[in-house]
Amino acid sequence: MKASQFFISTKKEPPGDADIVSQKLMLQAGMIKKLAAGIFTYMPLGLRVVRKIEKIIREEMERSGAIEILTPVLQPAEIWMETGRWQKYGPELMRLKDRHQRDFVLQPTSEEAFTDVVRQEINSWKQMPLMLYQIQTKVRDERRPRFGVMRSREFIMKDTYSFDRTPEEAKKSYQIMFDAYCRIFDR
Repeated sequence: MKASQFFISTKKEPPGDADIVSQKLMLQAGMIKKLAAGIFTYMPLGLRVVRKIEKIIREEMERSGAIEILTPVLQPAEIWMETGRWQKYGPELMRLKDRHQRDFVLQPTSEEAFTDVVRQEINSWKQMPLMLYQIQTKVRDERRPRFGVMRSREFIMKDTYSFDRTPEEAKKSYQIMFDAYCRIFDR
């Protein structure tokens, strides 16, 4: 694609309300655009970078034996109540009601959803160890969104969960993920 046909908008100076250097540079380079405090649009250049990072992550997760799934961003409150985190999570948990007045959560993390999948699908200890991961949008009602896209209200996060038979197996799973993260950062 020709540069003249590409959708890009750069700025000479970074916006005054940008918190950190990386945010200033991404805004100035036209990689992201601020929609509201802690909420950003990934512009074409920024989205290309995100997709390249996701590709590296997926390759290394596959190499480590982890399996990708995708849980819903919108989750029923029941699974959060069951773990006690509906009450304990605090004001950062985005809660809402549907038209039938049922409670839901815009997920800030996915332990409840992953655990729900595994408890329904794993029928034998022979199916473990199992490592599942996802790369997905998360939502947190940050009191004061800061640090650009790192500590924003809506962000992309890669999370992995291992389901193991023994503490020793869990340590092995941890080491596998540690090694995978080292390869990701090296790349």
